[in-house]
Amino acid sequence: MALLRLPFKPGVDKQNTEYGVEGGWVDSDYIRFRYGLPEKLGGWTDFGETVVNFVGLISDIFAWNGLDGEPYAAVGTNRKVYAFYGGTWADITPIRDTGPVTFTTVSGSTTVTVNDTAHGAIAGDFVTISATTGNPGGIPNASLNNEFEIQSVPNANTYTILSPVAATSLATAVGTATATYQLNIGSEISFVDFGWGTGTWGLSTWGTPRPPSAVTSLFARVWQFDAYGEDLILQLVNGGVYKWLPSTGLSVRAAVIAGAPTKSKYALISTPDRHLVCFGTETTLSSPSTQDPMFVRFSAQENIGDFVATATNTAGGQRLTDGNQILSALRSRGQILIWTDTSLHGQQYLGPPYTFGFQQLGANCGTIGPHAAADVNGVAYWMSREAFFMFDGTVKKLACTVQDYVFGDINIVQSTSVNVGINTQFNEVTWFYATLDSDYIDRFVTYNYLENVWSIGTMARTAWADANTFKKPLASEYSPSDTASTISTIYGLTAGRSQLYNQEDGVDANGDAIDAFVYSGYFDIGDGDQMLLMQKFIPDFKRQVGNITVQLRLRAYAQATAVPSSLDPYVIAPNTEFVSTRARGRQIQLRIESDEVNSFWRFGTMRVDIRPDGNR
Repeated sequence: MALLRLPFKPGVDKQNTEYGVEGGWVDSDYIRFRYGLPEKLGGWTDFGETVVNFVGLISDIFAWNGLDGEPYAAVGTNRKVYAFYGGTWADITPIRDTGPVTFTTVSGSTTVTVNDTAHGAIAGDFVTISATTGNPGGIPNASLNNEFEIQSVPNANTYTILSPVAATSLATAVGTATATYQLNIGSEISFVDFGWGTGTWGLSTWGTPRPPSAVTSLFARVWQFDAYGEDLILQLVNGGVYKWLPSTGLSVRAAVIAGAPTKSKYALISTPDRHLVCFGTETTLSSPSTQDPMFVRFSAQENIGDFVATATNTAGGQRLTDGNQILSALRSRGQILIWTDTSLHGQQYLGPPYTFGFQQLGANCGTIGPHAAADVNGVAYWMSREAFFMFDGTVKKLACTVQDYVFGDINIVQSTSVNVGINTQFNEVTWFYATLDSDYIDRFVTYNYLENVWSIGTMARTAWADANTFKKPLASEYSPSDTASTISTIYGLTAGRSQLYNQEDGVDANGDAIDAFVYSGYFDIGDGDQMLLMQKFIPDFKRQVGNITVQLRLRAYAQATAVPSSLDPYVIAPNTEFVSTRARGRQIQLRIESDEVNSFWRFGTMRVDIRPDGNR
């Protein structure tokens, strides 16, 4: 019998049944579709010559060039902020307070109580002790002149740290030192609780469940970065806005922008007019209690510390109306796009006396989180709570062949952590999100905007920056149990590390094999009650390196359990010309998989020797 060519449509389709997707693909992992064909994703390697473990979960990566053209990078975690220049990383986490302290020790214990009235610290915060005197409790001064993670906070005036050496005597409030406190840490995941322990203090009586309406929400810490010239703008989502000056060097930390709002949902620099725009911010400056989640405030032009509107500057503000809170914003073609939880707005520079004009661009199309929207050449793409959208002058819902798969298994509680990555080399926008079984990002969905196809997988990246400043895209991965050493010595440091990778670098997972696969829908020989017999297939792979496994799954009916072909699996080497099979059934599914180091492949077409067969 003549060989039959099996054509496959590009993209993964999970909206239909596996039989309904005949001639298409129903599942994949570590696969992209390019020029209509599936191929293995590129691999990744450690960023930089030295492996760096970052404390906490990275929520944003930002890369930019200084005025001298040199590359910089910054990453923000729920616990710290780091900057990169000249092959070196440094901790630039802002300092919130500095003050004198004394120490209380117990003989034989490494736990040291630090005494500081109204210290404002919480467990997990970082404090650097310096200028220690008196060898408190027999601990050498040099042992206490270090950075520590605060272990516990018994009360508002004391907290504990772990000394590198044990005390040799009991001492109470002895010695002197200076404590420098970094910005309070944030949570790595979000929490929403009902009932016990929720609501405001005194809402109910001890031992009584709180009313169902009492809700406590704690959102994961998220950073958002932008550049003001060569200076780095750091917006702590739902917090303050800071600035780091590369000209001062890596030894100088980021500092709060004096005069800027102290609590905002988002911030960025407008171009070309260069205003600092804060979204979901205060109606009264320096008053966090006046935060209006729908209020937009912008600084004077070329003065990002001046937000007080006068007759002689361009500072001002505007409240948006459709939505409950502003969640995100992006610079796009000719305007700033502003997303609330339910709508899309545009902000355009008009010049004096109004500075900016605002208009609503869409309704019922809000974004799911602060990092869930991306702009590619003036076209915006974003994830909402129930669908994907784009804006190219008009808001449009994207037809998504994996929509039910994604939104039927997304952890909405962790929506703040959803992170989008642009990979312009392959015309891709990828959203990384947490599934219902996880509090951490564990899955991705990719849209190829040039070919209008979707793919899915399990690569977990908490943040992403496209290739531009650096040759490869940068992406981060988080392990909550990792206790690896970090760039500086921190005593008492608990688990939770992030790694930064060069994506699309090689074909392996930082030296390990990538298990990549793609499964087709079931196909048959034609309509009607016919069995088929596949006797041979001719593989067709481009740029194949290493062996590939091909499996055939057979079933008699759509609801029947699939079984493998009797000769499964078929190992396809780069020089395999054809494969003899004994595949018999009404419906056949093709599975292609590879899990070898240094392997790569791109599927072409498949030709099969297939014919009708009897029922017995």
